[in-house]
Amino acid sequence: MANYLDTDQRDALARLARSWTWRTRWPTWLAIGVIYGGWFGTALHASTLGLPLATVLLVVFGAGYLSLQHELLHGHPTRWRRVNAIIGFAPLAVWLPYAIYRDSHLQHHDDPHLTHPGADPESWFVTADAWRRASPLVRALLMTRNTFAGRVLTGPAWSIAGTAASAVRKIARGDCGDVPAWLAHGAALAVLASWLERRCAIPPWLFVFVIGYGSLALAAVRAFREHRPHQAHEHRSVINEAGLFWRLLFLNNNYHLVHHDLPHVPWFALRDVYLTSRRQYIERSGGFLIKGYGALAKRYAFTPITHPIHGGRSDIIRGNLPASAHSAGKLRVKSMVVIRRGERHEIDPPHAAERETASQAL
Repeated sequence: MANYLDTDQRDALARLARSWTWRTRWPTWLAIGVIYGGWFGTALHASTLGLPLATVLLVVFGAGYLSLQHELLHGHPTRWRRVNAIIGFAPLAVWLPYAIYRDSHLQHHDDPHLTHPGADPESWFVTADAWRRASPLVRALLMTRNTFAGRVLTGPAWSIAGTAASAVRKIARGDCGDVPAWLAHGAALAVLASWLERRCAIPPWLFVFVIGYGSLALAAVRAFREHRPHQAHEHRSVINEAGLFWRLLFLNNNYHLVHHDLPHVPWFALRDVYLTSRRQYIERSGGFLIKGYGALAKRYAFTPITHPIHGGRSDIIRGNLPASAHSAGKLRVKSMVVIRRGERHEIDPPHAAERETASQAL
């Protein structure tokens, strides 16, 4: 469901949807060519480039491929789900089948349950009960995971372990619906790893544990402080005014509130949509504004950005109230939501740095 700021924005986007760029989605097709061409071109010339440089480039293109898969599962560049799935099927980032990621991520877009452990599959929080049952070592790891360095270095391992555990639990319940996707992914991964070793002299261990893991680690930069607990779900998604490199790498998904409000808008339009209504989006986010990923890395490199408990100690520390599925100040009109201008909820104040940044922007 689209959440428009107002009817003017809805009408403007409807006009854009009729434009040649939107109808052809040529920027997305270009991104597909660049990412696939860059990844396989680098692999084929790994011996010329040298394995260290080739590895770095493959990590970057792998992270870009993860962003592309995200775009594909939201219905771009074609309206046909099967065609998009074919484009995103290749296991260039190794660890997660496209079909599994697609279903999990679309569940994540249930905004009223955003950040809730157990309901949001991409939540980095735990329940108070899980925290009480955790050993001192696990608690330390959870705290480390909420630092920038910890998220980049260990975040992929948590994601891989969580995905694997979820797959095992489903099979144990007698649900084998995901087994074909895993088998197809495993077969494709084996073929690709074999080709890389024979044709490109890239050993399988390097592909799986360095290039694949590194791609997830680079993508974890975006996921750090991407969401926060809040009573109003529109205040849970960040606006990160990142630099050009990160915007291209993440296909403008740094404007994350805009994406959650308007998931049908293609990546190449997100920045313009945001800049056209910048003040409204900063207000709508409750001041959840960050000036680039460097600011996060500098401030929270080895300092936890929040406590791992959702709706408990982390909220007490920051003075938050428990999250709620109810969001005030909305007018529902058929399949859209129009937000009244100027409304703000200050239930969950942002961190001091974010509040200062938002105040300066406004």
